[in-house]
Amino acid sequence: MTAVRVLVLNCGSSSVKYRLVEPRTGRVLGSGLAERIGESGGRLLHRTDGQEFPLQLTLTDHAHALDAVLAAFAEHGPDLEHGLVAVGHRVVHGGRRFSSPTLVDDDVLAAIDELAALAPLHNPAGATGIRAARKALPDLPQVAVFDTAFHRTIPPRAATYAVPADWRGTYGVHRYGFHGTSHAYVSRQVAHLLGSPLEQTNTIVLHLGNGASACAVEGGRSVDTSMGFTPLQGLVMGTRSGDVDPALPEYIGRVTGLDPAAVNRALNAESGLLGLTGVSDLREVAARAASGDPDAELGLEVYCYRIRSYVGAYLAVLGRLDAIAFTAGVGENSALVRRRSLAGLDGLGITVDAARNDAAGNGPRWISPAGAAVSVLVVPTDEELEIGRQTLDTVGG
Repeated sequence: MTAVRVLVLNCGSSSVKYRLVEPRTGRVLGSGLAERIGESGGRLLHRTDGQEFPLQLTLTDHAHALDAVLAAFAEHGPDLEHGLVAVGHRVVHGGRRFSSPTLVDDDVLAAIDELAALAPLHNPAGATGIRAARKALPDLPQVAVFDTAFHRTIPPRAATYAVPADWRGTYGVHRYGFHGTSHAYVSRQVAHLLGSPLEQTNTIVLHLGNGASACAVEGGRSVDTSMGFTPLQGLVMGTRSGDVDPALPEYIGRVTGLDPAAVNRALNAESGLLGLTGVSDLREVAARAASGDPDAELGLEVYCYRIRSYVGAYLAVLGRLDAIAFTAGVGENSALVRRRSLAGLDGLGITVDAARNDAAGNGPRWISPAGAAVSVLVVPTDEELEIGRQTLDTVGG
């Protein structure tokens, strides 16, 4: 009997990342990336059954790229005719309208287009991918899974900015949060690892990659998160500043002559670790700090201090904490960041065991001492599998 399968699509402005998954087992049957869409030098890398199939080809638009993806499945496998029940799409912004994964129809697609005002770099690409998939696979249900949806459970006291009413009502100024599929997946994994019912488990998830966010998860529900109206707020990131004084952009514009768009670009693309150290890759920052570079050492201190301050804040929000989970590229791979970010929190029951933390490993693992009051874990995230599972649930799988 053929297992139920979902094709997961994550469309960027010039790329399509894809994965064919069995949501019930977690098995990955095929995956790949089509990139440089609409540019010269387009390419597609298809992976299946331990093999890679690279192709150089011109990809004029997302529809052409998806056709190339389907052709790669047809030529190299696995056969999409067997067991495929739906297509799941990552969509960054669902605004206040979408609080769960949603079966796509024309009205939903129009709403995703309208929400592009809140995510101008991401929602148009998601909508383009959905249109291409509806055309290429018209007989399959298409499901939009929103990054922001997991955070719709954040209570008004945490999601509301103290700004004029028309900003909040007319213009949608609100803490939306992002990385929701990752926070949802990891918090469920934590409850499973602890052998605790999800609805009784309180977790702080630290999604630390080039983009980074913290999330307080109470009984499986997001109750606060560090990213806000945009992904710029919160933790220090590779090129994003994270929290700054709201008056800073006006001041910089006034003294430098930069227009608002240029200031915004600088805060998103020239700040964070890049602004502090000259490089955005945490691995290079750590190497420079180890060699005595004072800027790199300061960058690490600022990066880890910001994480620690959010952990303390979210412990206060939750009142009781069962676990802290590190995930994503930095969180899963940097023992240094994990150790420094939680240093000095022993009095709160939060301790990192040096040997466990430094030990190599790829799967979920504890890095706190045995019997610690708060479990500290490394839990690899899997956003594509989470999208696949939410898609299957939505279509009644």
